Formats: sequence, structure tokens, C-alpha cells
Amino acid sequence: MAAELSSLEYGPFALTEKCDGLRYVARQPILDMRGRVHGYELLFRNGPEAVFRGDGDLATRTMLDNTIIFGLEKLTGGLTAFVNCTREALTDSLVYVLPPSMFVLEVLETLEPTAELIGACRRLKDAGFRLALDDFTWRPGFDPLVEMADYIKVDFTLTHAKERRELLNRLDRVTVALIAEKIETQEEYTLACDEGFTLIQGYYFCRPQLVQNRKVPANRLSHIEILRMLGEDPVDLSKLTLLVKRDTSLTYRLLRLVNSPLSAMRQEVRSVEAAMLAVGEDGFRRIAALAITSELNAGQSIELLRMAIIRGRFCELVARMCDLDPTEQYLLGLLSLLPAMMRIPMGELTPFLPLREEICLALMGGGIPERRTLEWLVSHEKGDWTACDEIANAYQLDQIQLLQCYSDAVVWAEAAFHLA
Repeated sequence: MAAELSSLEYGPFALTEKCDGLRYVARQPILDMRGRVHGYELLFRNGPEAVFRGDGDLATRTMLDNTIIFGLEKLTGGLTAFVNCTREALTDSLVYVLPPSMFVLEVLETLEPTAELIGACRRLKDAGFRLALDDFTWRPGFDPLVEMADYIKVDFTLTHAKERRELLNRLDRVTVALIAEKIETQEEYTLACDEGFTLIQGYYFCRPQLVQNRKVPANRLSHIEILRMLGEDPVDLSKLTLLVKRDTSLTYRLLRLVNSPLSAMRQEVRSVEAAMLAVGEDGFRRIAALAITSELNAGQSIELLRMAIIRGRFCELVARMCDLDPTEQYLLGLLSLLPAMMRIPMGELTPFLPLREEICLALMGGGIPERRTLEWLVSHEKGDWTACDEIANAYQLDQIQLLQCYSDAVVWAEAAFHLA
């Protein structure tokens, strides 16, 4: 593990050490109404002040480390990045170190629309930046900023339907993309659609309406049966090959992954049997589980699959720090979003899964050591830094190593996602 972490200073999530502790950075997806990712809002620990304020040289170096030098595309997969900005960041030109074509600068709701701020925003627009008004409610003096805005974000937890309706009526005369923030349920998603929002920020796609007592579809049962067989030691290759070959799509995905750079094969593999022999049982388990998860996610938001891959890879990497089984932890992360993919409660799925009782309990949300890696990552996804600290301290996990594992998992997952 030490060798893997030696590149910490050069990773896409470069860390800076300050008196107030390590800086975390997480991302939250912003999706269109079809579940496709439009961009990511970057969440920095200690708020935007930790990124932009203070010593100008330090602020500039920090943002250069996290974006230009190490590649913003690694952080957001090349998609648009949204970042909160303080008054100082906008008026003191600190954000000019960022590539304008890839950034949307969010004007915080706490800022007053002074002539200085409005002038700074005009210059930023002229430089190619896009602007968003964060947690927006109509206030006197905001007309110039509304006219310049490319996005307006409305927090569903802080507004009522009547307020939003009045706001959208006032915005009808401007061309702007409307983002509904903190959408956590399917009901809120439907309401946002009906009200005219075009983009959604929140984890509603992770919490679909689950169907109690719904039977697992027959074609999905075969996938779960393959997962069960992958859990056997040793794997019965003849039976497994027969099941995989019955599913043309799964066979294609599997061979595509085996022949990708993820497996580092030197010559093409053309059969399931050859794939098994070429990558070994553990490697085959990971690749086959990824292919199956891709099949199980059919028809759902693609961000679900991306998150599942990140979770699987992260849990696998951190397992080595915790004396946990990497393959088992990989499956824990990868399958943690299975209820959202299949719309079936986890309690009705775990009896079919090829996992130990403790891992099934971890999938159910049990507070046991086997869940520590997944629990830290779920808290990180939400930007709940306090919970991240509590988990790390409780299990004596190295914060720097956790952040590097997350960085590595995102980069690895982006490559795997486009192949899965």
C-alpha cells in the first residue's frame, strides 16, 4: 500500500495541509431530467473560504493543485464543475487561475449585489466563465445578476411550492437553466419536473420508490446466480461458463472488460474460459461482478452505476488498510446500490447474494466493522466531514490514505465506467 500512496502529491485530488486540518473535496452530481450527468458541484471542506480566502499565493496554489496541474477532468470526468465563490474570490480575481470553459462560479446567497460585485461578475462573464446564483430567492438589486446568470439554483428544503411558482414566473423573461437543489426523493423529483426545473441536484436516484414483496425478475435471477457461483471457492468454471454464455450482452461486457487496459492483458481473450484462466479467480470475480452490475443497472440513471463502481473500487483499496478481504469489500461497495438499480429492498435481495452474513448485514446498514469503508465513503459523498472524522478516528484509519484511495477510485472508475 505504501508504494501506491507514494504518488499522493501528484494525484488529481492534491491535498494541502493547514492549521485547520486536511482539506477534503467531494463531488455531488447535477443531472438532467433523463438522469444524465450535466456536471458536478465540488464540495470543499471548511467551505469556500478554505479554498479561496487568506493568503493569495496559497489560494492560487491550492486551486492550481486541484485543477490545472493535476487535471480537472480527473475530478469531474471532463464535465462541468460548479464551485461556490466568496466575494473575495470574485472581486479579487482569484478564480482567474481556473479554466473558464470548465467552471461555473456560484454566487453565494449571502452576498449583497453591490456595484463592485456586479462589475466583477461582468468581467468574469467576459472572460468566459458561467455564473450561477446559489440558493436563490428574489431580492432587491439582484436584477443585473439575474440577467447575467446561466444557472439559478433553488433549494427545495428552504422554499415552498408557492414561493417557487412566484419565483419561476419572475424568471420567465430570462434565459436561464433552473436547478432544483437537495432533491432526495422521487416525489420531490416529480414535483421539480412539474414546476419547470430542467436540472436536479441531489441523491433522489439513490432512493427510488421500492416495491415491497416484488419478485426478482427471471433474467435478473440468472445474474444473481452467477454472483452466487462467483462466491464459491473454487469456482466451478464449467457451470459458470454455461450460465454466462446464455447471456450474450453479459458475455460481451465481460470480454470487453477483460480485454481493456483495466486487466492489462497482452493478447486478446476471446472466450469466458480463457478470461477466467488469464486473470485468475479473484480478478475474474471482480470483472464479472462489474459486468453483472452494469446489466442490473439497465434502465436506471447512469450515475448509479458510476457511484457503484467508485464505491466498489474504494472499498477494495481501503480493505488493505483494515485487514479486510479486498474482493469481499469490492462486492460490498459495488452491490450497495442494488436496491436503487432493481427497486427492491435490500432485505429481499440479500438472501440471493453470495456473501457472508456479516457482509449482508453491512449492506443492510448494520454498524459493524465490515461496513466501515462504505460508511466513510457514503459520508464523504454527502460532504459530512464530521462523520468522516468520527469513522476514521473510531477505526484508526489514516485520513490521507483514505483521501488518496478515493482519488484513485474515481480515476479507476471513470475508465471502467466507459467500458462497463
